[in-house]
Amino acid sequence: MYNFSAKRLTGQEQSLADYRGQVLLIVNTASECGFTPQYDGLEKLYETYKDRGFSVLGFPCNQFGHQEPGTEEQIANFCRVHYGVTFPMFAKIDVNGENAHPLYVFLKSAQPGILDTEMIKWNFTKFLIDRHGKPVQRYSPQTKPEDIAADIEKLLNEK
Repeated sequence: MYNFSAKRLTGQEQSLADYRGQVLLIVNTASECGFTPQYDGLEKLYETYKDRGFSVLGFPCNQFGHQEPGTEEQIANFCRVHYGVTFPMFAKIDVNGENAHPLYVFLKSAQPGILDTEMIKWNFTKFLIDRHGKPVQRYSPQTKPEDIAADIEKLLNEK
């Protein structure tokens, strides 16, 4: 997990090793999706737990119904204005196919979905990562962020 890096919405490359020792929730996002209101819940999780070593990492993706058509600047503005997002957001990536970001190749392999399929099915699929960089749970787009709070608490309380 810590061997990967990704571009932030600002264009700067960031090593995921910068998040070493934190519990992470990694989410592929989209601005024009029926699940987009989950940004509210993701931000609440971030605000609630960030001081305890937790972060949400958002990865916009346009592979599902072309629901993330904007530029990085438009995505950043949308997230800030409509949902008050302050958690780290990264540049738009592919999560499936030959151009899938290496982080997502790793996540899908470590935590396959239903019937052991690795493909991401839709926007707002979530991966929970422990403090050692190990993916421990995959959640469907329908799973609301607040329903993940107990799992986050458990990982934050582990020594």
